[in-house]
Amino acid sequence: TVKGDVHDIGKNIVGVVLGCNGYDIVDLGVMVPAEKILQVAKEQKCDIIGLSGLITPSLDEMVHVAREMQRQDFHLPLMIGGATTSKAHTAVKIEPKYSNDAVIYVTDASRAVGVATQLLSKELKPAFVEKTRLEYIEVRERTANRSARTERLSYANAIAAKATFDWSTYHPVQPTFTGAKVLDDIDLNVLAEYIDWTPFFISWDLAGKYPRILTDEVVGEAATALFEDAKVMLRKLIDEKLIRARAVFGFWPANQVEHDDIEVYGDDGQPLARLHHLRQQTIKTDGKPNFSLADFVAPKDSGVTDYVGGFITTAGIGAEEVAKAYQDNGDDYNSIMVKALADRLAEACAEWLHQQVRKEHWGYDPEETLDNEALIKEQYKGIRPAPGYPACPDHTEKGTLFDLLDDNGQSGVTLTEHYAMFPAAAVSGWYFAHPQAQYFAVGKVDR
Repeated sequence: TVKGDVHDIGKNIVGVVLGCNGYDIVDLGVMVPAEKILQVAKEQKCDIIGLSGLITPSLDEMVHVAREMQRQDFHLPLMIGGATTSKAHTAVKIEPKYSNDAVIYVTDASRAVGVATQLLSKELKPAFVEKTRLEYIEVRERTANRSARTERLSYANAIAAKATFDWSTYHPVQPTFTGAKVLDDIDLNVLAEYIDWTPFFISWDLAGKYPRILTDEVVGEAATALFEDAKVMLRKLIDEKLIRARAVFGFWPANQVEHDDIEVYGDDGQPLARLHHLRQQTIKTDGKPNFSLADFVAPKDSGVTDYVGGFITTAGIGAEEVAKAYQDNGDDYNSIMVKALADRLAEACAEWLHQQVRKEHWGYDPEETLDNEALIKEQYKGIRPAPGYPACPDHTEKGTLFDLLDDNGQSGVTLTEHYAMFPAAAVSGWYFAHPQAQYFAVGKVDR
């Protein structure tokens, strides 16, 4: 996993799959700088270099690795994979930086063996590489043509098309406290009821929605066996108290300033921080506004004191140690299982806490009675967008969030230089309570 990124479930699965098919794997772990990747590749006389990443800053780091491979005159194939990677990014950003050998985007772990086999076959490699290069040329041309055709609103016109609300009749619900609070040793039995299992199966390269995936004609048998193993491990993690969950969350008086920013205040009314958000600049023909998250907070000149919230949750306290113990014992399957379940519990913790916020701590929807399926479908009032995701794609805003919530390190979560959270089983984001607050994708913006 490249520098600044701590996610390794997909990488570990690829390593296991390749290892089971006779390949020797040199696994450098997570947060590995380009210099170390290339140094070890030389020392170990590797045949292929594989890069993995989950957060969007990892995409730039992969470009850097490719550029360094060219500069240092490497002649090895480069395999690219991870949740944020794509054929388009590989074709447009990575491959042009490395021409000495092939750059191959691998869609999922199940395809890694086929790709590696072709790259290491004197007979198969030339045709495979040529076919991939021609595909990438097409992708680059399509992307260039699309970019040339795509018009965007100027920033001034996007602001003119912003969402407008009648703030004179808006009465924000006041949270039960301001500042930050810590919830430690959250009951994992409770969190288990909030797990969204669909992403769990996706992390194992089994596509399909839970619970339908369990009866799927193609993957149903494998999914059912995996699910049974997961339930056994989840029970073990909970009953033996092998991992712990913790949350830090808080609320602050706030107002929208200069259209796209939110000013956050202390109890003395003085500014504590400024949250920077981005506005959609896409041209919309349906009359819908060009959203920014700041739209859902009362402007400073409205005279209304509004509020925003923030949270950091983790269920990864102890997970790395448990996973490592399994790995050291040669049990890669259960090592990956522990990390995958910790990820799900961290997301479940975020879901549970948001419900507690809506019903009690902020209390703007105390009568909510949504079940887990409705929560997964996001049928609740208010939103909890996370930095790095479509509504607020800038990961650097996590720095401000952590400054507000975690000045003493009480969350148990730290940020890498590229704003990945460690332990990896962690979630963070903002709370907005406006009744018309909604999720959206910022999309491409102009300078």
